[in-house]
Amino acid sequence: MCFIMNTTFDKSLGFAIHDVARLLRWSFDRQSQGIGLTRAQWSVLAYLHRDDGVQQKTLAHMMDITPITLARHLDRLEVEAWIERRDDPDDRRAKRVFLNPKARTVIASLSKLGQKVRRKAMEGITPEQEEMFMEVLLRIRSNLADADRQCESHAENDALSE
Repeated sequence: MCFIMNTTFDKSLGFAIHDVARLLRWSFDRQSQGIGLTRAQWSVLAYLHRDDGVQQKTLAHMMDITPITLARHLDRLEVEAWIERRDDPDDRRAKRVFLNPKARTVIASLSKLGQKVRRKAMEGITPEQEEMFMEVLLRIRSNLADADRQCESHAENDALSE
């Protein structure tokens, strides 16, 4: 399958970021088909790799998905022995999610694949340009996250004053 850029939106920040993210996902998905995981499932594994043993509700928040959606992914991953859910020793109502050894092996492969996709994406870009690009992208993310927190804070204050 071949994707053609819509030149009308080439200079639009939002569309460019969306297109790059879509193409990165598509390239990664295409090359990882043989592993036997959906994108949603390997995304769960990737988040757990960063924070193994996290509470299930915290993981849903980190991934920006509903707890019920995460529970469905975890059910499938648990049946296939990719992860294990255990009771939280500090909270009887909560579960913590852990990677199984099977997942750790696959994560190493997925990480190498991710590096390969990134190298392809960054062809023709100098290390200095890549560093500057990442600084700008992280600044944009920080600006938007700050703006979102400010909106939430104003909404909370407005609700309290009513």
